[in-house]
Amino acid sequence: MDDNQCSYEAVEGKRGKKYTCSVGATLDVIGGKWKGIILFHLLEEKKRFNQFRKLMPGVTQRMLTLQLRELEADGIIHRKVYSEVPPKVEYSLTEFGMTLSPIIQSMKVWGDEYAKRI
Repeated sequence: MDDNQCSYEAVEGKRGKKYTCSVGATLDVIGGKWKGIILFHLLEEKKRFNQFRKLMPGVTQRMLTLQLRELEADGIIHRKVYSEVPPKVEYSLTEFGMTLSPIIQSMKVWGDEYAKRI
């Protein structure tokens, strides 16, 4: 199959969604206002919930929780809970999540260029 064509044979993803194009599957995983930004920050190092809140002041607690859960369900990030008081939770990219690094880096470069043009 030509790399510039999508298969129109539906494939079912992890959360029960059907995709006829791999680009749609990719956008479902990393799309939205916050997921790409979360992934960009995780490229540097693991983060805790409140670190994300400081790095992304416009995100609500509810939305951040939802986005992190979806990324975890998709196998992109890992949530590690430490058994201590107070509870400590860290988020990091999974090995599979690391494969998104070139995509996220390219998005940053493109965004920087776009910002210069507008």
